[in-house]
Amino acid sequence: MPLTSEQRQEIEAQRLSPATTSRPTVPALEEVLFTPFELLDHGFVRVVDYMGDDGAIVQAARVSYGRGTKKVSEDSGLIRYLMRHRHSTPFEMCEIKFHVKLPVFVARQWIRHRMANVNEYSARYSILDREFYLPSLEQVAAQSQSNRQGRADALPAEKAEEVLDLLRQDASRCYDHYEEMLDPEGIGLARELARMNLTLNTYTQWYWKIDLHNFLHFLSLRADPHAQYEIRVYAEAMIEILRRWVPVTCAAFEEYRLGAFNFSAGMLRVLRRQLAGEAVTQADSGLSRREWDEMQAVLKAD
Repeated sequence: MPLTSEQRQEIEAQRLSPATTSRPTVPALEEVLFTPFELLDHGFVRVVDYMGDDGAIVQAARVSYGRGTKKVSEDSGLIRYLMRHRHSTPFEMCEIKFHVKLPVFVARQWIRHRMANVNEYSARYSILDREFYLPSLEQVAAQSQSNRQGRADALPAEKAEEVLDLLRQDASRCYDHYEEMLDPEGIGLARELARMNLTLNTYTQWYWKIDLHNFLHFLSLRADPHAQYEIRVYAEAMIEILRRWVPVTCAAFEEYRLGAFNFSAGMLRVLRRQLAGEAVTQADSGLSRREWDEMQAVLKAD
């Protein structure tokens, strides 16, 4: 299960014990504070703390004191300007902390984003639960021939079931041996050694704190359609949280980052030639085949 009964009790106790504060809070985010967004088969993400809001970004950009000194429309325009021109420092004034439960192989992708503070559940001190990620049938896909790090179409149902059976058997067998090695009445192996036998689809947990600027960078990469499905699921849920926390910033982010594409200088030259009425082909564009295909895909997108 995504949450243990003890975790649910802890969350309920936190929600029933609201704290009085003089700092800015965001009602829409307060509504879901501590509440888990359940993901995959056993995972979740939940906000456990945050600092700042859209107003904090505006205040930092203006280097002034006080709140509400400008119209909302002007604040929105400023945030959109900052996003559009990649002025990152004001966004660093906000921070958010998540509690995340995720498969180990997803965690190893996630930890590549180094501008965050992380404290992970330690299998040196504690025993990991018998919980493994098993993808849904439609996510059991063949290796892509055009993308070395991606997947292509889903395997036929019979083959997919075979894969899931192998994954289930391997994870269960490894966990059985993990328990056997840990047994103090038997082998009594140290936890820090026994853990090496577990499969990468075993679930781990961590607390992950990051400032808004680096959080947006994480989301721009991991919510991208080319990102691996399993980490993209978490990123998409976190965008919903972002929308509650800093709605003006989220709208600007979706407009200028998620929904945008950066043209290279060469691409811009091709676009100007096309706008001038010239029929440009890949051969005389000066672009590589990959660059040309990427540009055409963007221009022809719905």
